[in-house]
Amino acid sequence: MDVYEKLPSGMREYLSNYGWHFSKKMCEFAVSKMYKMKDGKKQKIEPYTKEQTDQMLKTYGIELKNDYAYDACFAANMCKSDYLGSSVQDEQHVALFIKDYLDDPDGYEGLPFTRYYADTVGSGCPITWEDML
Repeated sequence: MDVYEKLPSGMREYLSNYGWHFSKKMCEFAVSKMYKMKDGKKQKIEPYTKEQTDQMLKTYGIELKNDYAYDACFAANMCKSDYLGSSVQDEQHVALFIKDYLDDPDGYEGLPFTRYYADTVGSGCPITWEDML
């Protein structure tokens, strides 16, 4: 997606600083938009911090090969929002999901971020890139 000449204002600078990965601010922005459905209503999640995510992975003996910046923290919160309590039953399986998502053998570097960015474009969620630096 970065091969196009015209990128949104600030995006080129963001990419030059972080590549196709989550910065702390970008992760916080993405997670702030996450929710679970409960009784037919949107409910904000209590997000995992980077420290909580790192500790969870350590607790279950999981080492990531492709973890950059806040990518694992984003994946943990995406899993919590979308899958925990449904197809993912507990925190140990959240940790395994993070491993599967980031270290997917047919994946690529930056996969969580590029998929997230595609989702923001598809859903019409604007990103003020300058605020993510």
